[in-house]
Amino acid sequence: MGKIISFANQKGGVGKTTTCVNLAAYVAVMGKKVLVVDLDAQGNATGGLGIDKTDDLKTMYDLISGDTSVDEVIKETLIEGLDILPSTSDLSGAELDMVQMPQREKIIKGILDPLRDRYDFIMLDLPPSLSLLTVNALTASDSVIIPMPCEYYPLVGITQLMNTIRLIKFQLNPKIDIEGVVMTMKDKRSNLTNQVSDEILKFFGKKVFFTYIPRNIRLAEAPSHGEPIVVYEPASKGADAYLSLAEEFLDRNKVSYKTITKDTKINLRRVNKDE
Repeated sequence: MGKIISFANQKGGVGKTTTCVNLAAYVAVMGKKVLVVDLDAQGNATGGLGIDKTDDLKTMYDLISGDTSVDEVIKETLIEGLDILPSTSDLSGAELDMVQMPQREKIIKGILDPLRDRYDFIMLDLPPSLSLLTVNALTASDSVIIPMPCEYYPLVGITQLMNTIRLIKFQLNPKIDIEGVVMTMKDKRSNLTNQVSDEILKFFGKKVFFTYIPRNIRLAEAPSHGEPIVVYEPASKGADAYLSLAEEFLDRNKVSYKTITKDTKINLRRVNKDE
């Protein structure tokens, strides 16, 4: 039975998509079957995993509107074991359709629950807002991973996110819990970074992953090449961090995995760009 995890933060630019894509990629390389679900109309997770946003691409919007089947929408990525339900800007119109649907808060749950037996982990990249799509994702999820940059404004806004999760837990999904908090964009040379890190640890305690993600130019470059960091630059500091995070994540979930290093050769599928 696969675990469904939302990557959520109601502020943009916090490393949410970067963390979802790269954690999913490393978990797949380590031998697990993973599905990324792109629920952001910007489609950054889709592009970051090398999916061409062509006019005939079937997306989450087609699934939500009931125009196609899930097997027609799932796309293989470059990495063996890692698939994606892609999205494009069309998804911005999905919420207008969903408002009129019965059980509108549970539409995504209805799509994903039948996929649990096919994947070890289903990872949802959420939009940076409290929207009907966000409510749907949290209603479908077993847990939430919160990427938190070590900066002041995201720290101020975390109360709103926690209130949202509490409301979802009370009204729609009593089993949802905080999987963990990942500190991103961390620069240990900055006094502010260290102060914010201390506040995050005080607020979340043991929920905070020991692994933090540093500022790294290779992480910023990788999405423009349509590759996760494990493919684009596996010897970078950003890759080291996400490898460590994947190990910690799987250890927390008490899941065995294939040990890899930055020198591990990755077998890539020839899909999308090479088709």
